[in-house]
Amino acid sequence: MGTTSSVRARAPLRLGLAGGGTDLSPFCDKYGGYVLNATVALYAYAILSPRDDGRVRMISADRGDVFEAPAASSFDTNGPLVLHLGVYNRIVREFCGGRSLPITITTGSDVPAGSGLGSSSALVVAMVQAYAELLSLPLGEYDVARLAYEIERVDLLQSGGRQDQYAAAFGGLNFIEFYDRERVIVNPLRIKEHVRSELECSMILYYTGVSRLSSQIISEQKRNIETGDDASMKGMQLLKTNAIDMKEAVLKGDIPRVGELLGAGWKAKKETAAGISSDSIEYAFSTALKAGAYAGKVSGAGGGGFCMFMAEPEARQNVVNALSALPGKVINCNFTANGATAWRIRS
Repeated sequence: MGTTSSVRARAPLRLGLAGGGTDLSPFCDKYGGYVLNATVALYAYAILSPRDDGRVRMISADRGDVFEAPAASSFDTNGPLVLHLGVYNRIVREFCGGRSLPITITTGSDVPAGSGLGSSSALVVAMVQAYAELLSLPLGEYDVARLAYEIERVDLLQSGGRQDQYAAAFGGLNFIEFYDRERVIVNPLRIKEHVRSELECSMILYYTGVSRLSSQIISEQKRNIETGDDASMKGMQLLKTNAIDMKEAVLKGDIPRVGELLGAGWKAKKETAAGISSDSIEYAFSTALKAGAYAGKVSGAGGGGFCMFMAEPEARQNVVNALSALPGKVINCNFTANGATAWRIRS
């Protein structure tokens, strides 16, 4: 590792098309979980630069948070840069023999935290990928995703599922299976280019402008699973079936069926916990449907973040215009086939 070599990395964010929530423990441990997601051309970024002054500096450029201290083998993870500190601690402990790593890490994201696109997990994946490149670690996609998951859920005890880390590491359109003992199988779906194009032309992404704390919703979903709440369990089973049906529709290129299942999945998801929808979300749905959309759902845990709507391409602009009049923001939907990547910059 030379002091003149810096590393840059990025990891894509994802749209949760079907099955989100079934990747949570204890549900997937008992019953197995199925998720269908697709990465989009929105990213989390990480830049690593070795230092020669024995210090560590961490910067979240989009949030304006900075941490600086003498390099150490580990840091307290209380504070605003908990993800940065958690990744550093794990990398130093597992791959540096506990030796401190003087470094500057700068991160950013194309969307705010709490967007429902898995931005926090994508950020962790981007940082892990950057460290792997800097330290020449032999980590494949499964390794990066599993390590990112363990940092968030085990080391930092943050609530959440598993799909985000695997989506960010692998990229593309994937049907992902989750089982007990942390077994995960990522199945990339091969679809024709015209099907991908039709999906992009039919989908509208709308950011509500409201970030939400997904951990509250996820904690309630977990409690409902643990207590065997009838409505929540029924909703979870419907989400699993919805993911299987969505996979079939996507592979067949049946875009109207994709939209139908998107709407059905949203209805089932609202049964798994309170607070998944809100007045502002319901108003956005009402606005989009009146303008010509035929289905929609919220990406991620719910409560805010991004909504995705489906419309015939002829009606797409009408929906965009109607949503643009609301307080949120319409963003283009462009799928990407690539997962996390890192590269070196030498000065």
